[in-house]
Amino acid sequence: MKYLYFLCLLLSASFAHGQQSARFDEFELHYSIVYTTFLTADIAAEFDIPRGKDKAMLTLSVRDADAGDIEGRPMAISGRTWDLITGGNMKVREVREGRATYYLVPFEFLDREYRFFEFDFTPDGSEKTYSYKFKTQLWRQE
Repeated sequence: MKYLYFLCLLLSASFAHGQQSARFDEFELHYSIVYTTFLTADIAAEFDIPRGKDKAMLTLSVRDADAGDIEGRPMAISGRTWDLITGGNMKVREVREGRATYYLVPFEFLDREYRFFEFDFTPDGSEKTYSYKFKTQLWRQE
């Protein structure tokens, strides 16, 4: 039940910050950036997500849009994230709630700077690996 609450919280925060998606053949990748200050202390502790004014997380899920799936499906994912000073491999956390699977990538950011993400993913049921990259500008939360 906590996961369901957490997923709802993420979705509501995602819509507030512009959830985005990209199409790859029959698959649809959904992603958004969520400032960790939106999480309650209990939820952050449950998922071991550091909270702070300069901390955020990337949320990811992939679904088979042609099949009409509404739940995210498992996927293999790896990539990196960086800004002007720091960078490295994404630390991806998988969360499963019933049939839904989604992924969290916590990170720290520099105020008003761009954060870059570049990753490869292979949805369950696919033999193809897809690549995606994007950048986003983030601001310290006061």
